[in-house]
Amino acid sequence: METSMISNKLSSFSYCHTRRISARNKVQKIPETKFSIPKLRNKSLVAELNYLNNYTRNDDLNNSKINKNSNEVVKLHLIMEIVSDRLEMHKNIGIQRDNWNSLLLSSVNMMTLSASSMVGLAAVASASTGAEASLLALKVSSTILYMAATGLLLFMNKVQPSQLAEEQRNAVRFFNQLQGELRTKLALGNFNEDDVNEAIEKVLALDKAFPLPLLGSMLEKFPETVKPAVWWPQMKTRKHERNLQGKKNNGWNLRLEEEMKKIVMVLKNKDIENCMKLSKRVLKLNKLLSFSGPILTCFAAFGSVFLGSVNASWPMMLGIICGAMASVVNTIEHGGQVGMVFEFYRSTSGLLKLMEETIELNINEEDYYKRENGELLEIKVALQLGRSLSELRQFSNDDDDVCEEFANKLF
Repeated sequence: METSMISNKLSSFSYCHTRRISARNKVQKIPETKFSIPKLRNKSLVAELNYLNNYTRNDDLNNSKINKNSNEVVKLHLIMEIVSDRLEMHKNIGIQRDNWNSLLLSSVNMMTLSASSMVGLAAVASASTGAEASLLALKVSSTILYMAATGLLLFMNKVQPSQLAEEQRNAVRFFNQLQGELRTKLALGNFNEDDVNEAIEKVLALDKAFPLPLLGSMLEKFPETVKPAVWWPQMKTRKHERNLQGKKNNGWNLRLEEEMKKIVMVLKNKDIENCMKLSKRVLKLNKLLSFSGPILTCFAAFGSVFLGSVNASWPMMLGIICGAMASVVNTIEHGGQVGMVFEFYRSTSGLLKLMEETIELNINEEDYYKRENGELLEIKVALQLGRSLSELRQFSNDDDDVCEEFANKLF
């Protein structure tokens, strides 16, 4: 028994030992991997140090520029906030004054036509017996309506709501332009204290050209002499930075100077003169309509007062015909927005005057680097006149002493 047990243990031990050896033999060998170290660039240590030195030097210059202009950046952002506030104010007031024009016109016409109808009813009542009370009520009502319409017409003709609305629309447009200029300067980063002072002067000039108060500082609606609108400060020559590197004479040459001189000549002799002529005609028409409306309503009120008091038909004719004519005149003047048309031509002549002064300021400056870049100025003038560069050059190359074509193709 004991020998059999010992033999069984020895056989089991040998079996386990052989299984361990076989398991070890079955383990797979790990494949060998080859590691490759990348080769360094064939660059000397001195070149690397120079590269790092230039990088840090440029970075320091940018940081110093930002620090130098930080005060100007704050000022320009402050001016942009003021400009945004002005934009909102002029926009809201422009909508309000445009509503004035439509609401007051409809109210005045309704009162005038109602008074004319009452005059006609009063004439019928005066012909019938026992209608004295009705006649008196219609006379008094028509007279009150005519006098109220006269007062409203005097106010409308004095302030010209359509012209006021056009002034506010122009103010919104030019404040938008100023806001765009400030954004461009902030994006490019090439500005200094002179740009800040120039932006402040432009804001104050726009405030003076387009006043917000209705009375006191309101622009003259019937001026004795018609001049182009002015909304920019006095122009000064200043040194501009080179916009195109490597360009001689800041983009100016003899051809461009002759081209600009020809454009200035045509702007003075044709475009601005034509706008002034049209604005004067519109102003004369507006004056005639402004005087005619209140006079007609006064005549109509005078006829309604004497209705039934005299044995004649002229009071009735005066009250009805003058009232109808007053409605037509008011509709032409304020419905047709004659004041807005006058302001449109005046502001258009102002735009052409600004272009003329800008070109003359550049071509009269002898130092080329105190001028605007010639190529950029040519593009700006061409687009403002509604022309391409090829059209502008072809227009300026015309050898005729008397140019039949206008420089401006937009208006």
